Amino acid sequence: MTPKVWLCAGLLLLLSCNNTKEDETDTVDRAGSVETSVSVEHADSTHDVILTTHKVWVNFKEYKTVIHRDTVPALGILTTQAENANGDTQTVKVPKDYQIFITMK
Repeated sequence: MTPKVWLCAGLLLLLSCNNTKEDETDTVDRAGSVETSVSVEHADSTHDVILTTHKVWVNFKEYKTVIHRDTVPALGILTTQAENANGDTQTVKVPKDYQIFITMK
């Protein structure tokens, strides 16, 4: 099967979920499932990379991992207060982070 077929199957699985808390889990059913993670990495001062990873689990073994990388514009710099282990604070500049929203129907 092609990665697009696996992606579609995973999206259909996600779309079939209800909005109830009983569907939340802390573990992945590795007997047969698609585990998806989304993150954003800072590439440089002008670009970020959205990293989407799909792990396909079949019979308690990782069958395949599909990784998608998409480059997007960086959001700029944010000035904030940071605290070290001694409790000292100082003003620092850090890259702004994208917020990640996943919508399911």
